Amino acid sequence: MDFDDYKVVLYRNQPDGWVAEIPAIQGCHALMATREEALNELAAVFRLISEEYQERNESLPADSTEIVHA
Repeated sequence: MDFDDYKVVLYRNQPDGWVAEIPAIQGCHALMATREEALNELAAVFRLISEEYQERNESLPADSTEIVHA
């Protein structure tokens, strides 16, 4: 699975900036000053986690995230 196969949750973390996360993957989140920085950092974190899964010959978890209130 690729980064684009997952739902990304992005929200303001007052006063520290923005949080971006992929809820389906434990530990896949980023906190940065701007939305763009948070999304870019999240993509980098996703790549690292994806590489770890590949090294262990494991599949990334399926995205089971349901957006209820958007």
